Amino acid sequence: MSQTQTYRKPRHRTYARNRPRRSRVGSQLSEGDGIYFLKLVLVVLLGTLWLKFAIPMEWYGIPVTAFPLGALLALVAIRLFEKNEYDRKIWFAVLVIVTILSYFVPAGIVI
Repeated sequence: MSQTQTYRKPRHRTYARNRPRRSRVGSQLSEGDGIYFLKLVLVVLLGTLWLKFAIPMEWYGIPVTAFPLGALLALVAIRLFEKNEYDRKIWFAVLVIVTILSYFVPAGIVI
């Protein structure tokens, strides 16, 4: 019986810190600071967009002086485009705070 042995080159161990980020299991690539800041600016701008009425309308006896048009658009955009659940919660919180604060500021589209 002849045994033929093949020579195998020893494999080097790859440690997690040496692997490219994409090959790590369970890791998510984070977005850059510029993209995050752009999203923040868009959420703030949409939160400040109110459709204000020159003459208040009544809805079931409650006077309605404005409608948060930008906030509704931002809610839909955040829901569609933001994949990370925790980032979505941050954007929703920022949107609610900016929308409430901007109601008292004389900014918006007046009809």
